[in-house]
Amino acid sequence: MKKIVLNRSFVRLFVLMAVFFLGISFSYAQPDLPQRAVSVTATQSIHFGTFCLTGAGGGTVVLGYDGSLNSTGDIFLSALAPVAQPAIFDIKLCQGRNVTITYDPTTTLTGSNGGSFTLDIGPTEKGVSGSVFPVNNDCNFITTLRVGGTLNIPGSSPSGTYTGSFSITFEQE
Repeated sequence: MKKIVLNRSFVRLFVLMAVFFLGISFSYAQPDLPQRAVSVTATQSIHFGTFCLTGAGGGTVVLGYDGSLNSTGDIFLSALAPVAQPAIFDIKLCQGRNVTITYDPTTTLTGSNGGSFTLDIGPTEKGVSGSVFPVNNDCNFITTLRVGGTLNIPGSSPSGTYTGSFSITFEQE
């Protein structure tokens, strides 16, 4: 039978190394996962500016998502403040996902002195209701969505301030 003799210094080194490696704990962590929920902030309300009805025929005021403003019929667009502006929403969603926008096509605005206007919502700079568009890839960037619309003004509308609201749903894919 063959006898194995270990050098004492080798055994001590082996034991010290075993204690050293067993005493070290390894910890692996994943980075924080990016935000998966869509975040939307309304940064500007839609406003059709100042205008007046000059006849009994009524008409429309058309506000583009780009801020362009036009009228039809008996509507005079005034340069007085407040000026027309599209609605603006800031959308934040990481990883370059797609977002679907949906909204009701019309809503009613009521006047401070009676009367009502119908507001046809849209289009947006990303398309009409049901459109799908990608958001920016980086979590630090914001995708802006501008929304315009068309006011339908009856000829019998009293002067005043007309207010109302609309909602847009943003769904991530």
